[in-house]
Amino acid sequence: MKSGLANAVHALQRDLIENHPDDAVQLLERQSPKEVAEMLARYPISASLLVWERLSPDIGIRAIETLSQTQALEILRRMDPARAATMLAMREPEARERYLGLLPEAEAADLRAILSYPADSAGALMDPRVLLLRADTTVREALARIRALRRRGTRRLYVVDAENRLEGQVDIQDIATATATTRLEEIQRPVRAVINALAPREEVVDILEQFRLTDLPVVDAEERLIGVVRYRNLMAAAEDEATVAMQTMVGVSKDERALSKVSFAVRKRLPWLHINLATAFLAAAVVGLFESTIAKYTALAVLLPVVAGQSGNTGAQALAVTMRGLALREIRTRHWPRVVFKEMSAGFWNGVAIAATTALGVWLWSGSEGLAGIIAISMVLSMVIAGIFGAAIPLLLTAIGQDPAQSSSIVLTTVTDVTGFFSFLGIATLFSRLL
Repeated sequence: MKSGLANAVHALQRDLIENHPDDAVQLLERQSPKEVAEMLARYPISASLLVWERLSPDIGIRAIETLSQTQALEILRRMDPARAATMLAMREPEARERYLGLLPEAEAADLRAILSYPADSAGALMDPRVLLLRADTTVREALARIRALRRRGTRRLYVVDAENRLEGQVDIQDIATATATTRLEEIQRPVRAVINALAPREEVVDILEQFRLTDLPVVDAEERLIGVVRYRNLMAAAEDEATVAMQTMVGVSKDERALSKVSFAVRKRLPWLHINLATAFLAAAVVGLFESTIAKYTALAVLLPVVAGQSGNTGAQALAVTMRGLALREIRTRHWPRVVFKEMSAGFWNGVAIAATTALGVWLWSGSEGLAGIIAISMVLSMVIAGIFGAAIPLLLTAIGQDPAQSSSIVLTTVTDVTGFFSFLGIATLFSRLL
């Protein structure tokens, strides 16, 4: 009789967990994390996975931590990566890495990619350790959750639905003055503003200033709450990273400051200055190959900076657009054919337009149709090559695991100078009879 009743209860519980996960979550979140883990561990992961994914991150990660290592890793592997990352984000980086280090390399890399955001984005500035509470949670239960999280400075709680999408917010002073049995839905207020995790820092600043907020909720692509940007964190990060990209692109260490020691500045800058010197000699060597042509037609020397300057600017434009796409995750390295083709095409059509203007100017200046035609052809060719390399350099650096901003402008300048000089002087040498 007792075994039959136990079997019936077990069957009902499994049906609730497997077929009604939202209702199961509402019941389970009122229990301790250990009880949650014990309940869900009774059933196959295939049956309980939807419940694991819907648990509030702070409860879910604490429940996972009570399981054996094998069980915990299996749950993290089977969960939707975005939800698994949200739970892991509730822990400090050291504790987070303990789990990531045990996962297969490819799966750990996916989770790390989700957990990391571009340096100037809302996701990088947010605090992911934010409490997600249900509308029917009581004040007593909310306070217990706050104490369990053991974090000071909590000013606002957020109410979410079963999919972790924002429904409202509750100020901590309202919690303090409400009765223990009051439900959050009775005291919640509308959320004034939210921001996507990949939104740039400028947009974060605009929203915080427009609405006079101290905390700004951050959501992912599916509108799920994943963290909060604190105004103080935003200001600190802005001061620290405002010039990092500017420094690294020209070969200056991001760790150098205006008052750093001279020895530190020299040690960090000198290797890149040597590299830049080597590339300058390379460009000079290209010019040297055509010394006799330049000596015979001195107008070529006058026009060299024009070709190199236009190709350099074209490459810099392609570089900036590609780096921004990588930073905002609009593109990945697998998109390289589309990105390179787009910049190559832009370089060609811009080259045609600029070449026409340049040819007209050279013809009016020199009276030589041959010289005008040569510079027009070299202009198109050098701008096409500059567009290709402007897109390819950051993509290549990303593919080999390097920072795409690191000294990219030095490499690009070398490429555009060499190709610009070579194309112009080479074509001039081939068609010297037209000069």
